[in-house]
Amino acid sequence: MAVLTGCQPDASPEAKKAFEGVIPKPVSATLAKGRFEITAKTQVLVPAGSPVVKAVADQFTALINPATGFNLAAAESAADDAANVITFSTDTALGAEAYVLTISSDSVKLSGGGPAGLFYGVQTLRQLLPDKIELTSQQPGPWELAAGTIRDQPTYAWRGSMLDVARHFFGVEVVKRYIDLLALYKFNTLHLHLSDDQGWRIEIKSWPNLALHGGSTQVGGGAGGYYTQEQYKDLVAYAQQRFITIVPEIDMPSHTNAILASYGELNGGITKVPKEGRIELPDGKESGKGRPTQLYTSTEVGFSTLQSSMPATTKFAEEMLAELAALTPGPYIHIGGDEAAVTPHEDYIKLTNQFIEIVRKLGKTSIGWEETAQADIKGEHRVQYWTRAEFAKMGKDKGAKLIMSPSKRVYLDMQYDSNTRIGLNWAAYIEVDDAYNWDPATLEAGITQADIVGVEAPLWSETVENLQDIEYLVFPRITAIAEVAWTPAAARNLDNYKSRLAQQEGRLKYLNVNYYPSPQVPWAK
Repeated sequence: MAVLTGCQPDASPEAKKAFEGVIPKPVSATLAKGRFEITAKTQVLVPAGSPVVKAVADQFTALINPATGFNLAAAESAADDAANVITFSTDTALGAEAYVLTISSDSVKLSGGGPAGLFYGVQTLRQLLPDKIELTSQQPGPWELAAGTIRDQPTYAWRGSMLDVARHFFGVEVVKRYIDLLALYKFNTLHLHLSDDQGWRIEIKSWPNLALHGGSTQVGGGAGGYYTQEQYKDLVAYAQQRFITIVPEIDMPSHTNAILASYGELNGGITKVPKEGRIELPDGKESGKGRPTQLYTSTEVGFSTLQSSMPATTKFAEEMLAELAALTPGPYIHIGGDEAAVTPHEDYIKLTNQFIEIVRKLGKTSIGWEETAQADIKGEHRVQYWTRAEFAKMGKDKGAKLIMSPSKRVYLDMQYDSNTRIGLNWAAYIEVDDAYNWDPATLEAGITQADIVGVEAPLWSETVENLQDIEYLVFPRITAIAEVAWTPAAARNLDNYKSRLAQQEGRLKYLNVNYYPSPQVPWAK
């Protein structure tokens, strides 16, 4: 860092406050005297022959150019001692998602362990700039950064959110918006719940009626919808550019009524669709073995199941999962496995074993909700804990790593309190402090940080109908979960977090996020 002279102007109080207000809280942030101002003459430099570094630098300039009115562009250069420069580089001594950001009076130096680390450093730079950097029309400056050094890396490798597009369907642009908001807070995983009793949401060409019929409705009887394979691939690529891995989930063997309504040859006769919310077959008759079930538009769970005794079940699972895996460059396929209330236990184990093995043969790693720990899982399987610690421990004891999604802490479909306009409360009322004030490594006896791959916050969509509903339930709680997943537990403090969250108010408003103004947070207003 450059040596500052006595005449060097110091940063404004606003810039200093921003330096200490980043979410998730960095591992180390040391403020220094001085400031760096981005101007129309600032150079953005990347090493020669590093297209992945340049791609991240280009994302940075694309982010700041509209509001600043500048026309900055990343250029290749070997120089690292020029003045009025922002340099991007990589350092293999750092972890892949780690970064070091050094700001002085004449330069900003961002070094990442890899492209992902650089991208997370850009998200920090973004929060250090005035909130109006988020606007897409030119704004007055100055565009000031306080001097100092930030060293940062995540605690957990898996930092995710789940979006349920099955109960209510959300189109491509809504999902992209959600990806953008997750990226701001350094999430790296988006789990898409693509199938449930109420709808099937991904085109499968070998089983086309899944989308055409099974995707034709949703909770409440709306039109539903599905992603074509091209749309899904577009979402995957969009997320990859923001260092987010999409994990597709096909929930089996229960939560499968949309499958059974689409193909009667998969119906073994156990499933009986509840009268509430169903749509009758044209002949008005009850469906039975070998007949398609009625479409379903309500929210009761646990009534549907696949059965291993049906000859088509294996063919369906193999062909459908093969298509899904081919569309998904990420390493994971989620097979569901929760709330199989009417599935005979022996059949549940047999089917879950089968689904896990199919995923393994496809070259992917399987994930399942905590109940899948009962199956013959191997160490590469991931168990997603949501309510029963005994299943999480069972998975751990079988060598599986855990994704922590405790329903009382991170289920974003839960109401904030009894007055919340949408949401459920079967798990708990979850306010900002509930979402923040817990530690994955000490939540359950017998489960330590070494057993945990990460944290994921699901948003189930029984009561969620549009983007405004999504944002209302997700924000601001998602910022708390971002910090739980990123920041070392010993460095976290609830009051300090709430103060920093209050600083995010302007940014959220400029981004037009329909956040819930929790009374627990000292918002500026």
